Amino acid sequence: MASTEREPETGLKGILSTVGGTPLVELERLMPGFTSRVFAKVERFNPGGSVKDRSALNMVATKIRSGELVPGRSTVIESSSGNLAIGLAQICGYYGLRLVCVVDTRTTRQNIAILRAYGAEVEIITEPDPATGELLSARLHRVAELVATTPDAYWPDQYANPLNRRAHETTMGEIAEALDGKVDQLVVAAGTSGTLGGCAEYIRRHHLGTTVNAVDALGSVLFDSPVDCARLVPGHGASVAPKLLRRSDADRVVHVGDLDCVVGCRTLVRREAILAGGSSGAVVAALTRLAPGIPPGSNVVIVLPDGGDRYLDTIYDDAWVQQHFGDVAHLWDEPSDAGFVGQLADIAQ
Repeated sequence: MASTEREPETGLKGILSTVGGTPLVELERLMPGFTSRVFAKVERFNPGGSVKDRSALNMVATKIRSGELVPGRSTVIESSSGNLAIGLAQICGYYGLRLVCVVDTRTTRQNIAILRAYGAEVEIITEPDPATGELLSARLHRVAELVATTPDAYWPDQYANPLNRRAHETTMGEIAEALDGKVDQLVVAAGTSGTLGGCAEYIRRHHLGTTVNAVDALGSVLFDSPVDCARLVPGHGASVAPKLLRRSDADRVVHVGDLDCVVGCRTLVRREAILAGGSSGAVVAALTRLAPGIPPGSNVVIVLPDGGDRYLDTIYDDAWVQQHFGDVAHLWDEPSDAGFVGQLADIAQ
């Protein structure tokens, strides 16, 4: 009964009151000699550890306020193996909502353990869809089955849900408020297009004049990747264009590869002591490519979507990096000030 006595319509309470309001940190050591100021919106400070907490909370709490989701009765069903799943697990746990999360064999043991610790039910898909050969297709098919057969079921569907985009108008609002509206450049990773779209919408509505730089992955379909390749680092890019995607949200697009992400992450932790996830490394790499064309004296904001804790077995593991990319440690081992930007830009091309 305790779960049905919570009152989300009166405002966020408990741990959920800490979603958003993440720090905007000036990065003075990342790019010595750069003639503009660089600020990072550090989203790992959300309680679930990523920017996806904002999306998850808006997609769930809005439905509770409208009466479409009833704590203690309704079930949330989603296909996600990463940050959104963890955000949903924490939020559903708080509100007393059942959560069924459909993942596949590529999902890390750590993420599955986190989901179960929050009380989520986890279904693991082991066989790809016969028609497409894709595990994702099989996951989505299973979600559709569960939604059709589960009473009071709700599928947030972050790739198509406008509540995902709307959550990030607040993200951009926090950035603009912190800098008194002077945001000359925004560099943001694109995946579901929720963060990109929400920030772009706020910029348009408030006439900020900010140049929006979208960061896409090589091999992604979002913004016409110049090459077709497999991707090792999750968090940005997509194999299917999401319904939320509006290509006009981006003024410029930078495509980065997996090695770019690794070098960006390793450099960020080496120079700024920020342990960030793969898409954060992608954003850092994109910034180095953009830097020569940014007017001196600009305010540049990069969004760091999550922390690096869930990448310790990959990006921050020397053996994994050696296996996939060879001996590349020299790319972040205290390069010269001038060389850092040049090296990353060369890799990204």
